[in-house]
Parts: sequence; C-alpha cells; structure tokens
Amino acid sequence: MKKMILASTSTIHGSGYLEYLNPTLEAHFKEVETVTFIPFARPGGISYDRYTELASIAFAKINKKVIGIHTAKNRKEALLNGEAIFIGGGNTFELLNQLYQQELLEDLKNVIENGIPYLGTSAGSNICGLNIKNTNDMPIIYPPSFDALGTIPFNINAHYLDPLQGSKHMGETRETRIKEFHVFNETPVLGLREGSWISVEGDEISLKGKDTARLFQKNKEAVEIASGSIL
Repeated sequence: MKKMILASTSTIHGSGYLEYLNPTLEAHFKEVETVTFIPFARPGGISYDRYTELASIAFAKINKKVIGIHTAKNRKEALLNGEAIFIGGGNTFELLNQLYQQELLEDLKNVIENGIPYLGTSAGSNICGLNIKNTNDMPIIYPPSFDALGTIPFNINAHYLDPLQGSKHMGETRETRIKEFHVFNETPVLGLREGSWISVEGDEISLKGKDTARLFQKNKEAVEIASGSIL
C-alpha cells in the first residue's frame, strides 16, 4: 500500500525548509525513527553532505533522524532496509541520472509500491510521474531515459505558475509549455502550485494544501482541481 507525500516545493515564502509541511510529516512518519535521504538532485550544485545537513535540521524539528544514502557502503541495501525515504528538490535530470547509474530506480519503485513512507519535494515529486518531461529544470545531463518511477499515473509540473496580469514577459507560460508537450504525448499533467501537495494512500490520490491545482489533458480544456479532491 503506497504511502506518499508529493509536494510542489520544500520551502514556501516566509517559511523555513519543510516547515509548512511539519504537521503533515509528523503524521506521515509517525511510525519511523530514521529517514533515508537521497540527495542526488543537488540544488545549486551543493554537496551531498551539505544537502543532507539541511534535511537533518528540518527533520530534527519532528524528532526524526536523517541518514544520507551516499554515506552507505551498500546503497541498494540502505534503500531496501530503510524505514522511510525523502528525496528533495534540485535538478531532476541529475537526480534521475544518478538513480539509473547507481541501479536504484527499480528498487526505489518497489519499496514505494510496498508501502515505505515516501516524501518527495519538487524534483523528488517529479520523478514519481511516468516520466520527467514536465520538469522545469535545465537538462544539464542526459539520463539513460526520461522514464521515471511511474508510482502515480500522471506527470507533475512542480512550482506551477499562472500568467501574471500586466506582466511584460513575452516568453512562454507554463500552460503553453504543457500544451506543447501534449502535441507529442498523451500523459496527463498536474500543475502543482507551491504550498500544495499530493497525498497517496494505496490507490487513492488526493490534492492537499491551500491552493487548487491545474490538470492538463491532451485535447481537453485545462481544469482547476480543488484541494481535498480525489484525483
């Protein structure tokens, strides 16, 4: 039975790292003492050690210990024997590339499917879709495939932004980019605004948080999904 929290972002304006999620995370991780952290996305190119330190500080606030998977002698065993998993934001291409290169992708999918509590934020949420084609990140490295975990039956566009009224920006909007994606792809895409997240309990997927999300499907008008809705 899957047990997942997939958040658009780790940090919202005016709040500390993961702070806005603390009440949800306390319940989500109530049965575990230690969380295995996968730091491969490396936001801003920071080191694995520094990224793990940031995660450790945040989880200490809900009395959980964090262990970076990069410190394990056998990373596959660390993944398979862990109590819970957290993958944070950064670059989705590099995150997926490392999961492929280190032969951890299938094991990660299996432990999630078997019910290990999982938290993903931003890139860590992106990889739970069918593929990573809707990430906002620069393709700084070419993973062996864009195919991802497929633990949810759609893709996520994290940090989804609506067009700003009166903006002088002439580039493409997120909605435009997703429409381009749907010229060549069938996969539904959920535009997940910051401060919102997806809760997965077994086969039930629901939207949580303060905002609506925007669902895009090929050859259909985009629709707003209210918080609390079953997806």
